[in-house]
Amino acid sequence: MTQSDKEKKPTTPLQEHHIEPRILHNKINGFMVVFSVIVFVVSIILFIFGCIEMDQGHPTGLPFVIAGPILLIVAILLMAGIKSIKPNEAAVFTLFGDYYGTITEPGLYLVNPFASSVTDPTRKTVHLKGNKKDAEDANMDISLSSGRLSLKVKTLNNERQKVNDLLGNPILLETVVFWRIVDPTKTVFNVDNYYDFLSTQCDSVVRNIARLYPYDNLEFDDVEDTEKTLMGSSQVIAGEMQRALQEKMDVAGIAIEDVRISHLAYAEEIAAAMLQRQQAAAVVSARSKIVDGAVGMVEMALAQLDEKHLVALDEERKAQMVSNLLVVLCASKEVAPVVNSGSIY
Repeated sequence: MTQSDKEKKPTTPLQEHHIEPRILHNKINGFMVVFSVIVFVVSIILFIFGCIEMDQGHPTGLPFVIAGPILLIVAILLMAGIKSIKPNEAAVFTLFGDYYGTITEPGLYLVNPFASSVTDPTRKTVHLKGNKKDAEDANMDISLSSGRLSLKVKTLNNERQKVNDLLGNPILLETVVFWRIVDPTKTVFNVDNYYDFLSTQCDSVVRNIARLYPYDNLEFDDVEDTEKTLMGSSQVIAGEMQRALQEKMDVAGIAIEDVRISHLAYAEEIAAAMLQRQQAAAVVSARSKIVDGAVGMVEMALAQLDEKHLVALDEERKAQMVSNLLVVLCASKEVAPVVNSGSIY
């Protein structure tokens, strides 16, 4: 085995049967359309003129009768080979079952008249019996011509799904994916229905990424605040989802522009328990700060008393004073003081 054979990477079945895109550049202008119309009209005139001449017994009308249908066929073939592509549209053509070429730039093109454009697999045919509202109610796009692929940025609203985080807690996660087609040839030939393929891969990526992170840091006492969580690092995790989804969609010729987490919450069966846990964690955090502040104030009070020699306290009286100050400072309600009118000893 040579060094070059060792460096070759294994290929997937899709890569083995990958079709290299062939971009068609034979763009034409409106003169070709006018020319085909002129040929069409001339062919009809010649045929009628030849028929009149033959009817009058003139043998010179026979060439006109023959030339008329021939020009008519030429005009029909020219018209059939003229394809119009709008901005942000693309068309993929096949010729007798083989790949013919792809058009991605807007304009008029002259292609083989026997070449047919591949129909968008996600487009559904709408039969309008009434008004246009029937199609709108059916949620179908009838504005795109048959055999055209839209290159515009589209939105996939991935439905809310129940996934498990790093700790196994069920959570509800919903994402929004912004995507567009960048390689129409791959989109048509490598996958059956690119929209269903994108939706399925998005579900898989969301589940695989969500299970790598906890919902928050409340259950980890030794975890730093910078640790990534679904709640605190949603933008970073959405970026990881975008990169993972892009790797899956390269085979379909689709570019993932952005991924955003639009909804994140605990599932209903544990939402109440997790809310209580969050409330308890908030209470503990608040109490911890209160105690830290109270200890600092007591320490400061004892230091100032000793420094100014206002009163001499033994260890027992200091302990009693510390206890009283902590009760006053840490109590959740106002404390009613008891005034001692006698001696403190």
